[in-house]
Amino acid sequence: MQISIVIPVLNEEQSLLLLYDEIVEHTKEYEYEIIFVDDGSVDNSFEVLKSIADKSMNVKVIRFRRNFGKSAALNIGFKSTLGNIIITMDADLQDDASAIPCLIKKICEGWDVVTGWKKKRNDPITKTFPSKVFNTVTSLMFKTKLHDYNCGFKAYKKEVINEIDVYGEMHRYIPALVIAKGFTVTEIVVNHRARKFGVSKFGYERYLRGYLDLLTVKLVTEFNRSPLYLFGGVGSILLGSGLLIGLYLTFMRVFMHVFLSNRPILFLAILLIIVGLQFISIGLVGELLVSQTRKINRGDSVSIKETINVKEIR
Repeated sequence: MQISIVIPVLNEEQSLLLLYDEIVEHTKEYEYEIIFVDDGSVDNSFEVLKSIADKSMNVKVIRFRRNFGKSAALNIGFKSTLGNIIITMDADLQDDASAIPCLIKKICEGWDVVTGWKKKRNDPITKTFPSKVFNTVTSLMFKTKLHDYNCGFKAYKKEVINEIDVYGEMHRYIPALVIAKGFTVTEIVVNHRARKFGVSKFGYERYLRGYLDLLTVKLVTEFNRSPLYLFGGVGSILLGSGLLIGLYLTFMRVFMHVFLSNRPILFLAILLIIVGLQFISIGLVGELLVSQTRKINRGDSVSIKETINVKEIR
């Protein structure tokens, strides 16, 4: 059994050596590789990673030319893995590496994905409260109850990562993406430690991006095969409402001789009909796009500056 551990890195120079030592301590009984993806760090993170890789051929380093985001880092890291079990974790030491054997054990029990649950989270309320709202909304939208969708500490079977494409802020919704494909997902409680070095790399703008990506995931998981079901359904409701109002106004004009030029409801009917037709048109265009292109690989949009010990990125 070979284990691949993928770790996105952004300005974590003080944590990296300690993290590496922790991982080695808890993976002694496995054949393993560690893939660090430097997501455009501007401190000495790459130099630290380079020194680690010089001492161990089990360590691979991929360096981006600039910051492309956590999802892009994970996507490229996934493409560089050789193991049949892939583990992801953060580089800030808040994820406790002692949980790695527990994640692997769950995978060996037959689960396709095991996600960590930071039941006791050592973060300020400005992070914990929005996270609770996010997990509640996501669970309702995808009808799958998980306590911590956004936990970066996860384990996957190899076949899972071969079938997902992570971009934007999609790393938050990986459980929803894999469930939509029929894979099984469970969660285990993991120890979450207070940040020891540095500061969080996520600002408030991530909430807007996360909301937009939530809509994207909902679209690609439920309507990716037939966008017309979504846009056509909304368009049909709007178009039908406009036509009903139009028929009502026609009846009023023909049989009751009511003048319509000064009635705002006439303009509402026209607006509903036009917007409804536009939604249906968008759905039809989406159907054409889906029929022509079944998969778009967005991971290739990153620019890699250099790699260490990486033979191939698929």
